[in-house]
Amino acid sequence: MDKARILKNLDISALNTMQEQTYLTAQKNQNIVLLSPTGSGKTLAFLFSILDRLNANAKGVQAVILVPTRELALQIETVFKKMGTGFKINACYGGHSTRVEMNNFSTPPAVLVGTPGRIAFHIKESSFETDSVKSYVIDEFDKALELGFQEDMDFIINSFAHTSFRMLTSATKLDKIPVFTGIQKPAVIEFLSTEEVKPDLTFSKVIAPAEEKLETTIKLLAKIGRDTTLIFCNHRDAVDRISETLTNKGVSNSAFHGGMTQEDRERAILKFRNKSCHILISTDLASRGLDIPEIGHVIHYQIPDKEETFTHRNGRTARMKNKGKVYIITTKEEEIDFIDPNLPIEVLKGNHKIDNRTDFLTVYISAGKKDKVNKVDIVGFFIKTGGLQKEDIGLIEVKDTQSFVAINAVKVKAILKKLEQAKIKNKKVKIAIAKS
Repeated sequence: MDKARILKNLDISALNTMQEQTYLTAQKNQNIVLLSPTGSGKTLAFLFSILDRLNANAKGVQAVILVPTRELALQIETVFKKMGTGFKINACYGGHSTRVEMNNFSTPPAVLVGTPGRIAFHIKESSFETDSVKSYVIDEFDKALELGFQEDMDFIINSFAHTSFRMLTSATKLDKIPVFTGIQKPAVIEFLSTEEVKPDLTFSKVIAPAEEKLETTIKLLAKIGRDTTLIFCNHRDAVDRISETLTNKGVSNSAFHGGMTQEDRERAILKFRNKSCHILISTDLASRGLDIPEIGHVIHYQIPDKEETFTHRNGRTARMKNKGKVYIITTKEEEIDFIDPNLPIEVLKGNHKIDNRTDFLTVYISAGKKDKVNKVDIVGFFIKTGGLQKEDIGLIEVKDTQSFVAINAVKVKAILKKLEQAKIKNKKVKIAIAKS
């Protein structure tokens, strides 16, 4: 493994202390439990650990990564591809075409990442041979148990006859390790209280009567300005209400919750990640397992019941040594055991207006992986045919039958007109601003 080259591909100079310790421990131990906060970089910790055990000459799936959410599966797939290892990875998850996934197994990936239900489905359908699996990781194991995936995980793990490496990751301490994992006497790597990986957060309270909470949130967003902001709600209807109110005011935003279709959820995260909008409103579905690293502010529109949930929400900001600000919207009378009553009060004075300018807009292209279109093709298309500069093109995501590209917001209108009849790889494609 060319570690230096992979780090360069990832645009980092070195692994952090937790990642390096995990990697070195994995070289000596068969069973590992990694305990580290949300946002501390656990993904790279376990990817480097399993990568060291992959055999370029072996056939079939060698490593399986189980995750509690579809979004986390896609994030890990993206990170692994960016590493440029030469090994194939596929993601399988509910809401994705099972036919497409089965076709992908015609040339089995070395690494398979997915949700327990979908991986169990493929094992039952004999989509891939389990005898070749030598390593498994369960990422966000505490969350997977909380969501009730134990039966599927039990079935999956017990279908692996030749496992030589097992790893669990968790952002909270585990009371006990279930027998079905096969993990005995593990090396426990704990960074939950280590200063290096603890988020650098500043907290403040925003006092508002219950009936003025939405209006107060809008004032707070105006004060924050164009920095990225994640608003957490306990209920889907609150997410929809805030999103609808902002949209009616002409403010670009994305809503994210379990009541949305998978396609809409993916598009919401995409637009937030590629800076087409700087406000994301979500339930706790976004508190863990999403690749949205540059969030400056977290707003608790509604306070969760559990301190653990509160901590995970806050972990979405101040990731990887960055700083972050957390706002708690509350009434004067509210008292929460896990929130310091002496937090400073955020004063919202003045007549602020939300700055809705965005650097990019998301453009949809009706071609994807199944059309043999990749990111290089898309960059070349917009530069050579469209006349854009490289800096006018932001994040690109290529799906099975469609692609999404962040384009300089100032130039979008002109580029769409110019490319009305254009072709990519001799295929005429539809190009338009992606719908909300």
